Amino acid sequence: MKRTGRGGRVYSTEHGRMCPACGQPVAQCVCRKGRTQAIAPGDGIVRISRQTKGRKGKAVTVITGVPLGHDDLARLATRLKQKCGAGGTVKARVIEIQGDHRDLLVAELIQAGYIVKRVGG
Repeated sequence: MKRTGRGGRVYSTEHGRMCPACGQPVAQCVCRKGRTQAIAPGDGIVRISRQTKGRKGKAVTVITGVPLGHDDLARLATRLKQKCGAGGTVKARVIEIQGDHRDLLVAELIQAGYIVKRVGG
C-alpha cells in the first residue's frame, strides 16, 4: 500500500496481505511478533449457555471463561464445531456454536479437563 499526497492509502497487490495495525506486509509485521498471548483472568470455570436474542429465534450455544490464548481458543472452537457438526465463531474470547449443543459440549469439555457449569435455563 502506498500513501497518497492527501494521507489516504492506495491499494496495491505488490505485497499481499497487510497488517492493519502497523501497515507492513503480514510476513514482516512487527506488532504481532512482539504481542504475547494473554490469558484472560477468570475463576477457572467454563460456562455454557444458550442464547436466542438478536438471532431471529435461532439458538446459539455460547461458551465463556475458557482459560486459553487466542490461537488455542480458536483451535478448541474448531474441534468443538467439528464434534457438533455445526458452524460457529470466536468473538471477544467467547465461542459461539450454532444450535443447541449444550449437553454434548459439557461432556466434551469435562473430558478435556475443564470445570464446566451450565448457565441459564
